[in-house]
Amino acid sequence: MLVVILIVVVLWILISCIKIVPQAQAYVVERLGAYQGTWSVGFHFKVPFIDKVARKINLKEQVADFPPQPVITKDNASVRIDTVVFYQITDPKLYAYGVENPMMAIENLTATTLRNIIGDLELDQTLTSREIINTKMRAALDIATDPWGIKANRVELKNIIPPAEIQNAMEKQMKAERERREAVTRAEGEKKARILEAEGEKESAILRAEADKQAAILRAEAEKEKMIREAEGEAEAILKVQQANADGIRMLKEAGADEAVLKIKSLEAFEKVADGQATTILLPAELQGIASVAAAWKEGGNAVK
Repeated sequence: MLVVILIVVVLWILISCIKIVPQAQAYVVERLGAYQGTWSVGFHFKVPFIDKVARKINLKEQVADFPPQPVITKDNASVRIDTVVFYQITDPKLYAYGVENPMMAIENLTATTLRNIIGDLELDQTLTSREIINTKMRAALDIATDPWGIKANRVELKNIIPPAEIQNAMEKQMKAERERREAVTRAEGEKKARILEAEGEKESAILRAEADKQAAILRAEAEKEKMIREAEGEAEAILKVQQANADGIRMLKEAGADEAVLKIKSLEAFEKVADGQATTILLPAELQGIASVAAAWKEGGNAVK
């Protein structure tokens, strides 16, 4: 029974000496209180009762968010700055034995470095020079933390809190600037509206003038067409009259009418020409005799009646 217990104890001791280091971690091993080595990822075995895993160190990039630190600017303005530090352990041995409390050391170093940098800047520069402050702080922390096996990858000013009276003044300034921009925007909108209205009136006047021009052209063309049609109608009427006269003469010739009948027709034509309006009509000599005969016939007919 005692042998079984002894075997179980030995197996437990051997199993406890087997160590597997996970990814992104490192183990600092001490032998009899002295630094023995650093175990990286993989399978490891320590000597029982002699070797000891002193520190398990996380090699991932870590974030340290420090509370706001009061600092004074060059123009004696008191501000509070909230800082965030992104760091990574690069040497587990230095990290384990370089400083007693690395996080407290980094926090105090960040506060003193921040005071030194802000002390050379005025308030306006502090509020507008975050990138410059971040770069200077990262460089200073990287140098200072190198003996501790720590690398400062980034330093960010999370928040800058100025005094209450300065905040009120800034808010008033921002309000005045916002009102000024709104007034400028309204003025530009009104200007654009007036421009659009003027352009609309101009376009409307152009369209009206164009419409009047088209209407005048159409009226002139209609009047022209009317005159052309009237002229064509008169010409056609004259042509028809002449055609009718020509047809009448041709029919008289075809019927064998003598010269006396033709002269009488000529007198009828002169009568139509006079139309009762002329007081004196000059007749050709050859028609004067026929005219007197025709007058005698007319008087004789009236007497018989």
